[in-house]
Amino acid sequence: MLTIAGSQSRFCDGMSRRSWLRIGGLGLGGLALPDILRAKATSSPRPVSGSRGPAKGIIMVLLPGGPSHLDTFDLKPDAPTEIRGEFRPIATNVPGLDICELMPRLAGCANTLAIIRSLVGFRDDHNTHWCSTGWESHPPMPSSPIIPGFPPGDWPSLGSVLSRQLGPRVPGVPPAVDLCPIDPDARFILRTAPGQPGYLGAAHAGFEVAAVDRRNIMLNGTSLNRLADRRALLTSFDRFRRQVDQGGITDGMDEFHRQAFEVLTSPRLAEALDLSREDSTIRSRYGLDRSYPDERNGKTLVDQFLLARRVIEAGARCVTLAFSRWPFGRMLSGDYNWDWHKDLFTEARGALPLLDLGLSALIRDLDERGLLEDIAVVVWGEFGRTPKINQNAGRDHWPKVCSALVAGGGLRCGQVLGSTSRWGEETLTRPVHFRDVFATLYQRLGIDVTTTQFTDLAGRPQYLVGDHRPLSELIG
Repeated sequence: MLTIAGSQSRFCDGMSRRSWLRIGGLGLGGLALPDILRAKATSSPRPVSGSRGPAKGIIMVLLPGGPSHLDTFDLKPDAPTEIRGEFRPIATNVPGLDICELMPRLAGCANTLAIIRSLVGFRDDHNTHWCSTGWESHPPMPSSPIIPGFPPGDWPSLGSVLSRQLGPRVPGVPPAVDLCPIDPDARFILRTAPGQPGYLGAAHAGFEVAAVDRRNIMLNGTSLNRLADRRALLTSFDRFRRQVDQGGITDGMDEFHRQAFEVLTSPRLAEALDLSREDSTIRSRYGLDRSYPDERNGKTLVDQFLLARRVIEAGARCVTLAFSRWPFGRMLSGDYNWDWHKDLFTEARGALPLLDLGLSALIRDLDERGLLEDIAVVVWGEFGRTPKINQNAGRDHWPKVCSALVAGGGLRCGQVLGSTSRWGEETLTRPVHFRDVFATLYQRLGIDVTTTQFTDLAGRPQYLVGDHRPLSELIG
């Protein structure tokens, strides 16, 4: 918890600087930067042999609910009607690579993408635990059947591993930032916080942007529950930082606490979260200058893609977002995710063009800024969908195989990995386990999965991905 007195307290009333400034950890999503910075001071990343130089960060796009591989990246146009569905494949700018007709923008930049059509290792469970951590085993979770084998403390998310192993990339910006909503309906689908620290401890949890208004944090009387009013927040940051500089209240503080304090007094994160600072032409690219009368209240979540680019550019190592139509939550509550047991084709006609718009804008934006080689992007959900369309015009859960998309990060793109059988019910060639993808991402971020170990809460060493290894087709 961090408490900074506002107008209700007086610094001149006899309180010491030590009591006035109380830092036990930066409580933004459980992030305690003093501990992070101590870890960084005692360990440094070792370059991976043979790499072209490590990537700098990753943007993970979760599609919670289980997106249909047969209606996105692995269409079966020659299958019977009850399997192929209503959509047709379109050619991309990579010869021989087709994707759904509802994603023409991604088709136009397929040379910057790698599509995995043979992803395996999933469970029939609405739980993005394996998307966030790389591991399917987990402690008991509400509405989620336990899958034993987890270490004491649970597995850490990818962002938490980067926080522990690499530390902050830029002072004043948390290593891992979570843009996902945390309301109960959203958590029913996610189950696991995308930035969960697991056995690495709360010091390495992701900064939960949607949760800051629920934390005990105050900057000169401006609560972070005004995060939506980003200009007011930025003004508060600027005013407080000037007072800190003038008053010298950080004199004598532990160096690590001083750096933790920089997260609150630096303008970098506040500015990154302020979309009004973005150039109008870029906002237009992401569709933020348009109206969406067919969406609920005219709102979308495509701004999350621009936020992700701004935060990763500001210096975060890992940014995670959960994308769907707005509002993201339980389908049974009337909200949206990718769990399309009924009316799949109607749902897809609403959701896929938005994904196509936001994701293609993000990739193009990173590319034009010279960031795509340094920033990896991965897009996936917790499982695929049944080949056969059900009586409600939907597809049910199918954990045997699904598709994923990766881009950037110095990976070899413009290709397809693996294939599925005639009707898309199982892998035909090159099965890819999702921990293979994690191994690949860690490798590109400069972490050797064959040697890197962390100790769980029982004192046992744990490898990051077990015996899985990077995908040679992507590392090259």
